[in-house]
Amino acid sequence: MHNDDNNHDVGAVPGRQNGHRHEHARHGVATRRGVTPREQIAGWGSDLDRANRPGVPMERTPPRLDGPLRPPEQQHSAVEVLVSPERPGITPLYGTSAPPRGLSGMLRRAAFKMTENDIRHWLMLLLADRVDVVEGIGDDLRQGRVPNVLGEMGMAAEWRYNKAGVAKKAAIGAAVVGIGYYLLKRRRT
Repeated sequence: MHNDDNNHDVGAVPGRQNGHRHEHARHGVATRRGVTPREQIAGWGSDLDRANRPGVPMERTPPRLDGPLRPPEQQHSAVEVLVSPERPGITPLYGTSAPPRGLSGMLRRAAFKMTENDIRHWLMLLLADRVDVVEGIGDDLRQGRVPNVLGEMGMAAEWRYNKAGVAKKAAIGAAVVGIGYYLLKRRRT
């Protein structure tokens, strides 16, 4: 809330700001039906002096952290952790749930040989993610599980809420497969 006595331009008339009268600022807030006293407005006064605020006894400031802070211990890992050449040191804590493996791991290792400002670094990481998805499907099939690819991609929800988008994707997919089949057949003959 503003107070007109303190927030007016030098040389301006008290009680007037930007050519408008602000008499209501001293008594309450003007509404269509009249003036509502500020005390009846929920949350009014939160910017007042702490001694006058109703919530002050419940408000607590967190204690200060005095003294030197001890950095966390370095995490030890039995898996390979890829590190950017721009920041060769490993952070004290890091994730090890998906270590690099297979073709996607080779792509990630190659990407981390480049600096992060090189677009090839990020494109190779994106490609590695896509390759990792295909490798995961292959792992599922090797273990005798048939992956529910459409379910994992959210096709049930997509069909429920965006049928036009599903139809468009299906038409594009069918067109790509049809053109590919046509080109392969034409090449053989």
